[in-house]
Amino acid sequence: MCLCDHPDGSVLVHRSAASGCDCSAASPPFPSVWDHGVKRSLYGISEGHKPVVCGGLMVAVAVEHWNLHKRIALRVLLLVGVRPALLMLGFMGVTAFLSMWISNTATTAMMVPIVQAVLEQLNNNEAEIPHILSSEEILQTTDSDNKPLPPAEKQSEGQGPTIVTFLDAETESAKQREAAERRRICKGMTLCICYAASIGGTATLTGTGPNLVLMGQMNQLFPDNGDVINFASWFGFAFPNMILMLTLAWLWLQFVFMGFNFKKTWGCGSVKTEKEIAAYNVIREEYRALGPMSFGEISVLSLFILLVVLWFTRDPGFVSGWATDIFNSKKEYVTDATVAIFIAILLFILPSKPPSFCSRRNHSDHMLKTPPLLTWKVAQKKLPWGIVLLLGGGFALAKGSEVSGLSKWMGDQMSPLQTIPPWAIAMVLCLLIATFTECTSNVATATLFLPVLASMSQSIGINPLYVMVPCTLSASFAFMLPVATPPNAIVFSYGYLKVADMAKTGIVMNIIGILCITLAINSWGKAMFNLNTFPSWANTTGV
Repeated sequence: MCLCDHPDGSVLVHRSAASGCDCSAASPPFPSVWDHGVKRSLYGISEGHKPVVCGGLMVAVAVEHWNLHKRIALRVLLLVGVRPALLMLGFMGVTAFLSMWISNTATTAMMVPIVQAVLEQLNNNEAEIPHILSSEEILQTTDSDNKPLPPAEKQSEGQGPTIVTFLDAETESAKQREAAERRRICKGMTLCICYAASIGGTATLTGTGPNLVLMGQMNQLFPDNGDVINFASWFGFAFPNMILMLTLAWLWLQFVFMGFNFKKTWGCGSVKTEKEIAAYNVIREEYRALGPMSFGEISVLSLFILLVVLWFTRDPGFVSGWATDIFNSKKEYVTDATVAIFIAILLFILPSKPPSFCSRRNHSDHMLKTPPLLTWKVAQKKLPWGIVLLLGGGFALAKGSEVSGLSKWMGDQMSPLQTIPPWAIAMVLCLLIATFTECTSNVATATLFLPVLASMSQSIGINPLYVMVPCTLSASFAFMLPVATPPNAIVFSYGYLKVADMAKTGIVMNIIGILCITLAINSWGKAMFNLNTFPSWANTTGV
């Protein structure tokens, strides 16, 4: 009771309860009526939960609704081919690219059936039968047949069963080796999808939940930050890190599940087998089944490209963008959220079929009402409302911690860390969060830790971005357990993997991710965000 009588204690109790519900997925962290009042709680939701979330999700829903993601995936796979190493690279590249724009779960759910269909063709038992004896072995066998046989062998000469037994044993051994190799390839091909989805989502601001949490927390805790975290700045930092991580992940998975047999996995100096031709035909038939691009698909693709271009050119940083010159010369009116909402509105207005003056349509077609590119019925059904509530509740939770002083108190307790170099602090915190996120959702992890890390950075006098940015990325490194993230669970449900497979591979993936982040934040991250100085916008106390 005494704990609840104090504002800090009251918020700590509510924060613990909300964290428990959030981490166990019992309920979204909807704000309680804390001592700072309902009005401030709701203010935390409306202010922190920027429209960029809804606008970006609407565009992602439209891309998914018109099946653009599947068309892009199949087209790229046709280009890279079906050699195991290149096929894995194609799967990972496509999955990572799609996860940059649509949810990791939707990307994984779309890609895994394609992987399954290709693997079924590669594992077809009626395809190519391997030869047991090479030409050199046959030559040696022929030479040995011309030599006189020992007495024991002369007695068994002409008894076929002895030779048949030898060949059957060799054939059975070869089949077992081939089956074990197929199982390893199946594990690697499925595991690469969930890993690529988690890695790809980190590259863009709207790619995954923790990135949005960081943007909201920065604008809420440091309102005068000058829009330091926007789409262009985040992409400039996170995209190279994503490419580096994806490449190392591909090499690691290749080493674990395929080995570095360039002739076999890359297809150097060999012709395609029947299995590979059949797998390629599966991808080609899937692509042909989509048919030519419709007017609606072209329109959604055009709006998607327009959204990305407007985001990049709004305020690139190294030059003044179109928003700075036209709208934001004195005060910031146009943000990334403005662009996202503008494109989302166009999706609800523009028709899904060409206008009558652009195509030949009969009288009955003119009488029918042309639906827009995206209807509210589709958006309401496919929009991940759980993310919206989760982010909103998290912002309200952070607002309560800030107003009550809980975040500052917890940050002050970490002030002894100022004797440690900043790069070591960031590395240790990344390791802590990467471990924590294996048991909780990535959004919950970011929501719980980022306000505390912001207060800690103020207490020890380092740039808040030095710890908040790498820890945000670490919240997406859920590689070890099937329950860590929905993409892991989807891949695990197909039955190729065991928990031990994911754990052994995932622990190295976590190490790779933390090392890549440490390199990124201490190289180009320092130059981009000016991390060597303590910014004036972080000094909220005015001292």
